[in-house]
Amino acid sequence: MLALAAGVTTIASDFLTEGVDNARTGWVRDEKIFTTANVGRTTLLWKVKLESTPRAMHNLFAPLVAERVTTPQGPREIAVVTGVSDDLFGIDVATGKQIWHRRFDSALAQPGGTNDTLCPGGQTAVPTMAQTSPGKYTVYAVSWDGRLRQVNLSDGVDVAAPEKFIPGGGKPYALNLHDGVIYTATAQGCGGPTNAFYSFDLATRRASAFIPAGGGLWGRRGAAIDPEGRVFLGTGDAQFDPLTRRLGNGIVAVKLDAKKQLQLVDFFGAPNANWLWRRDLDVNTTPVAFDAQGRKFLVGTSKECRLWLLDRDALGGEDHRTTLHTTPLICNDAQAFDAKGIWGALGAWPDENGTQWVLAPFWGPVSKQFKAPIEHARPTGGGVAAFKLQPRDGGWQLAPAWLSRDMDLAEEAVIANGVVFAYAAGEDGSQTVPDEAWDGPRGPVYGGGLSSGPVRRIPTSRRAALYALDAQTGKELWASGGAIESWNHFSGLTVANGRVYIATFDGVLYCFGIPR
Repeated sequence: MLALAAGVTTIASDFLTEGVDNARTGWVRDEKIFTTANVGRTTLLWKVKLESTPRAMHNLFAPLVAERVTTPQGPREIAVVTGVSDDLFGIDVATGKQIWHRRFDSALAQPGGTNDTLCPGGQTAVPTMAQTSPGKYTVYAVSWDGRLRQVNLSDGVDVAAPEKFIPGGGKPYALNLHDGVIYTATAQGCGGPTNAFYSFDLATRRASAFIPAGGGLWGRRGAAIDPEGRVFLGTGDAQFDPLTRRLGNGIVAVKLDAKKQLQLVDFFGAPNANWLWRRDLDVNTTPVAFDAQGRKFLVGTSKECRLWLLDRDALGGEDHRTTLHTTPLICNDAQAFDAKGIWGALGAWPDENGTQWVLAPFWGPVSKQFKAPIEHARPTGGGVAAFKLQPRDGGWQLAPAWLSRDMDLAEEAVIANGVVFAYAAGEDGSQTVPDEAWDGPRGPVYGGGLSSGPVRRIPTSRRAALYALDAQTGKELWASGGAIESWNHFSGLTVANGRVYIATFDGVLYCFGIPR
């Protein structure tokens, strides 16, 4: 596929799944329009208000993008945007105009409320897409009632009847399509279903589930899948006790067997897994899978805010508790369960010299323990820490490389042609009532009680911001400043063909890019 940008013909890139690829690396390997030399010219190209109704603190999710879609008006580059209230929107990215809008019907007899941040209800899984023939793409989505939807990207029309995939009323996370099978996972026990991995074979139309007997599987980018077909995701909110088959606060790997049923193939629990559970420092992020220097690696993390480097062929070694390397704390010296730690999504990519990098966006102050050779700040609100995979003493380590500028709760990072795009969510990430002084506007308030609901947090949320950083040094190359007028919660970031997209709580999709 070809695209014209700034007078140069170049290979275009699609962004068909959350995290760019099955392994959830966030690496847009085919991006050629953005460069470290021109990204400073990025500007707001357009923004569009979409008719999406928020639920609790959720609204729009990051779009998926296909570059050359056949339509009656000719080839178009189209983004599909998910709204939490069972909406899908098709957007012409050249103009920012809405092409189509779908609101799914529901088979739920009694839909739940909208005021629970953990269980907002609605469509919480970012869809995935596949090119089914030249110029034709199918969007795979899961509506709130648990049915798999298959929609034509060009016009939003169903290409197949809805089919039951997962229990209705739950909270699934981003879908992943691998070898004709759709995968997702659910968390927080929302709507009553047990937290589980799920698969749906598009050829046989058979579904499968695996229950790790642990807590929620709530990595933002859903499950990561390696080339061998192993499906990885962290668990939270439950005890780690393999002898009783309870795999909470660990990383679990499953795989389809010959009968297309999900089976446990491996698992890992950090040495302090049950301490993490008691402190509510969940393994709450999607791990990233990559191959480097002839080895198969997986990197995971938690709200504790350190990285675990693992061997995908033997997660945690013989005892399932031993890493190849564990970094010192990156953030969260207080070991708090809210407003600090790693909450978004990791990133990983190899540079042109063959060096393997790992990115860790984080919330809150950088740890006093963490030092990097290049530091652009000692962040207090959050930032991005970069690591290089290096051999050490016959083994491996993730060596700190750089530390970014300060960001207001740094979330996902996406890597494109030597540029790291990151964003600050700007939400109120606290889940406890803060103390207030005796002479404050509301008089003395003794904080500490759990208060994670939207009524308190929405008014105190701020603004999101986008940043472009040099992937080698972390130097800021561009920032959106005050262009974004709202914040977002548990959303993401999309980069494709010289454009970067972010959606906010107020129902606005922003598109920044290189003017053409």
